Amino acid sequence: MTSTAAELGTETRDRRVESVLTAAAATREAIADLEVQQLIQATDWVALHPGEEVDTSIEFGMRDLQIAGDGAPTVDEAAVAEFALAVGKTTDAGRLFLGDAVELRYRLPRLWARVAAGEVAVWKARKVAQATTSLAPDAAAVVDQRLAWCAHRCSFAEIERQVEKARAEHDPAASEERRVAALEKRRFDIDLDHATPDGLVHVEGELDVADALALEQQIRAKAATLDLELPLDVRRAMAAGLLGTSDTEGGQAREVVVYTHLRPGQSTVDVDNTRSSITSQHLKDWCQQAGTRVTVRPVIDLNAELSTDCYEPTELMKEQIVLRDRQCCFPGCTLPARRCDAEHQVPWPEGPTASSNLAPACRTHHRLKTHAGWDYQRTPGVGFVWTTPMGRTYLSPFVTEPPPEPAARHTR
Repeated sequence: MTSTAAELGTETRDRRVESVLTAAAATREAIADLEVQQLIQATDWVALHPGEEVDTSIEFGMRDLQIAGDGAPTVDEAAVAEFALAVGKTTDAGRLFLGDAVELRYRLPRLWARVAAGEVAVWKARKVAQATTSLAPDAAAVVDQRLAWCAHRCSFAEIERQVEKARAEHDPAASEERRVAALEKRRFDIDLDHATPDGLVHVEGELDVADALALEQQIRAKAATLDLELPLDVRRAMAAGLLGTSDTEGGQAREVVVYTHLRPGQSTVDVDNTRSSITSQHLKDWCQQAGTRVTVRPVIDLNAELSTDCYEPTELMKEQIVLRDRQCCFPGCTLPARRCDAEHQVPWPEGPTASSNLAPACRTHHRLKTHAGWDYQRTPGVGFVWTTPMGRTYLSPFVTEPPPEPAARHTR
């Protein structure tokens, strides 16, 4: 019996489906093998760059780091960034990856053996390693014994239970300290670095019950005085923004510091504080809210060459490089420039304290440049090209190319 064209087409498709699934499974297996290899390479890198006992008295210079739990090897801090860039990670993510690998190999040997054999996924093993780093060596060994055989299928909650159980059994004093410390995990975060395109910012926190009740009372009372035509959620959000202000004559006025950039041919306004764009009407609405005082400051020319004879840049120069470069100049580091050091590309006094010789660098990467043999060049129109002690180069592109004419307005 001969097959029809339709039957042949179906058979061909079925073979193709099977082929794709087989290839996908083979790719997943190859990726898993490569992840294990990279974890092993991480421990090899640490072994090649051993550290001594950690000296916490060193403030600005490079120092050895404890990246895993007690008893595990330390590492030369200068080696962390080199490995991180080589594997496509930020310095902080690279330090965490190296720490997880060291924790597994030296403090969780049973789990390490199963990872090396491909029986436990790297990501799951790293979760266990991150949980055990704070344990004493004997407590970590107990977790290794209890979880290694079932780590491939146990939940995160089970990992946490076993870790805390081992901590209570083998280090009750530390367990109590953590319980007390947990009471002080209070925080209040305003995520200005991730504003929405509509100009909204996420706010969250954990407060003491008494503080939370007091805050709720203030917001509820303030919201009740606002336009009742607005939804309650909107009024509560507005009330939170008005906390600390007073409608009385001698009360404290609300102060909003906003850094805006007007680009040629651009209809929106760039906001430096939140690294977002808003409409000019939106900015106007902010400034016209009740109790707000507005002061307009002069334009800062981002292309001007400012200089001083001193080591420390002037306040105007600091503001200029913040607005010009936006974030840390190291590859992959996104710390806002306003929280960075003003770093001299050519060290002072050989190099001037001038706009063309300054760039924002977070403290970690500033120390790499100063003490660990790293260097960089600012390439106009491209970005910062960094050279590692091993001679490898990495590009940190400009966040935005400086505008061809003065375009920054400081509004307060």
